[in-house]
Amino acid sequence: MARGSTRPTSRDVAQVAGVSQAAVSLVLGDKWRGRVSETTAERVREAAQELGYRPNLAARNLRLGHTRTVLLVVPALTTEFFAGVYTGAARVAAEHGFGVVLYPSPEGIGPARDPFGSAAAALDGVIASSMAADALTAIRGDQLPLVMLDSDPEGSLGAATVNLDIRDGVRQVAEHLLSLGHRHFLHLAADIPSWTFEVRAHELTAQLTKVAGTRLDTVRAPISFEDALSVAETALAAPGPRPTALVCDDDKLAAGAYKAARRLGLRIPEDLSITGLDDLALAQAIDPELTTVRLDAERFGERGMEALLAVLDGRTPPVGDIPVHLVVRGSTAPPSSP
Repeated sequence: MARGSTRPTSRDVAQVAGVSQAAVSLVLGDKWRGRVSETTAERVREAAQELGYRPNLAARNLRLGHTRTVLLVVPALTTEFFAGVYTGAARVAAEHGFGVVLYPSPEGIGPARDPFGSAAAALDGVIASSMAADALTAIRGDQLPLVMLDSDPEGSLGAATVNLDIRDGVRQVAEHLLSLGHRHFLHLAADIPSWTFEVRAHELTAQLTKVAGTRLDTVRAPISFEDALSVAETALAAPGPRPTALVCDDDKLAAGAYKAARRLGLRIPEDLSITGLDDLALAQAIDPELTTVRLDAERFGERGMEALLAVLDGRTPPVGDIPVHLVVRGSTAPPSSP
């Protein structure tokens, strides 16, 4: 090995092992069987270990036409949920020698500039939330191996879809509130054109119409505390009978609804039961603690990465929605008698 070198090369390994560079490449690329002897292979491995040699993965990937890099496209990171999705995806990726680049759409949803110049040249595949579909199109991510999260399996752009069982989560919320005796509901829906929110609205309506005498009103707000506060306050102060249960598409919407209820002098849960969906940290920070549906964000990210690896390998991705479950806390109770 050259003394001036700061990093050993395959040539150094070949010299120490007394073999050709081609033999070193075969052994360290695990393609030596049938080409070099087992004794030679062991000698190469020992030389590489002695020298502290590590293959230049970037150069190898460039030659092979793969970067072992995956892009995760999500809405702007305004909640911890998508941070959890990234954590899960990155964990599985690392186990398979892949890296994950996180790309939040600049405005949460809407068009975005391709940060790579040419995503197709820099990436092996994409995992994308349906809530960031416009950003996905802008970077031409739909032209790469693609897995969609929270997306309609019947009309997805992707080679595979991975979904949480949101429909079952909404069913659990509806059954819980109905069992408490609630019959007048207000749905504080996320004002985002996305399949996952369409599923929530459709399932809530379907569950409540099974029970005679129920009433469901719907208002929409962007997923922000301020918007939820304003919209919920207006809806709860409207003339006529007030709803006894407020079903929110997201925990942040529920937090805004809490403040709206208190501005109007309503007690939670005595005058108004409130539910969320996500089980973010704030669900236990507000008082009373929020009844909500727990979504396993990290498992969601893991399944997304597992599905993409299967697509890249030509295998069938795992099927089946990820289970969710209702966490009952202090924000729900039977309605007060009129």
